[in-house]
Amino acid sequence: MEKPKIPDKLVYKLAEASRITKVKPDVISAWEKEFYFIQAGRTAGGDRIFRKKDLEIITRLKELLENQNLTLAGAKRRIEEEFGFVTPASIHPDRLKKAIGLIREGLQEIADLIGEDEKK
Repeated sequence: MEKPKIPDKLVYKLAEASRITKVKPDVISAWEKEFYFIQAGRTAGGDRIFRKKDLEIITRLKELLENQNLTLAGAKRRIEEEFGFVTPASIHPDRLKKAIGLIREGLQEIADLIGEDEKK
């Protein structure tokens, strides 16, 4: 698949983004909801506008989904890797509870020290 030439502009309206990327506007809207890294802004008139990076991501998503037959989750991971987005590492609930307990103990120690200082 030949990559479309994206004109060098600051922003692109939805119709223009659709024409350049050859992705239907309703698909772009759906992807905008599905993928946090596509971030349309709004004009004062309420029109959605996209950055050049958004168009690059949309183009790459289309290629991954249509030509490489990746799932949405697979395409999301690939975009995150290729464009340098970092996803937070999941923490096991038991480790999280332990960390919260340690923080609580530390805060209690601080509160106790403050209380002792006030008594003096």
